[in-house]
Amino acid sequence: MRYSGIYLSMILALLLGGCANPNTIIDDNKEIPNHNWAYVNRAAYDVQIDDPNSLYNIYCNLRITADYKYSNIFIIFRRGEHGKKPQATRYEFKLANPDGEWLGAGSGNVYSYRFKLLTNYKLPAKGKYHFELEQNMRDNPLKGVSDAGITIEKVK
Repeated sequence: MRYSGIYLSMILALLLGGCANPNTIIDDNKEIPNHNWAYVNRAAYDVQIDDPNSLYNIYCNLRITADYKYSNIFIIFRRGEHGKKPQATRYEFKLANPDGEWLGAGSGNVYSYRFKLLTNYKLPAKGKYHFELEQNMRDNPLKGVSDAGITIEKVK
C-alpha cells in the first residue's frame, strides 16, 4: 500500500508535466506588491530566442481585483534586443462592460485577462530579448492590479 502513493504521485506528475504547451517560450506573471502597481514597478523579462526564423505571438497577462475602479487599462509594452534601444507601444485594453460586468475569467474577486500584443511577430535575430510591461494610467500607484506578465508562444 505504501508504494501506491508513490506511484500515484509519479503518474500525477507525468500527467501535469505533459500538459505544458511545447510552443510556449515563457508564460510568467509578476506579483504586484500590495496590489498597487507603480510606474517604476515594471514587469520585466529577459527571454532567450533560439529560433529567429519562427513567428511568435506575444500576450499581456493581467490579474485584477474587484477593487480596480476602471473599466479599462493602458499599458506600455517595451521590447528590444539587449544593447539596443527598446521599442515602446501603448495599448488600451477593455476590462469591463459599461454596466460594470468584468470581462475576465473570474475566481473569487480576482479576474484574469490575456491580451494579444503582437501576432505572428518575427524577432530579427537569435539572442536575448528584453520585454517590459508598465501601467500607464493617471493613478500612480494603480490600485487593484495583483499580477502582470507576458506569454510568448511560437506560432505552429
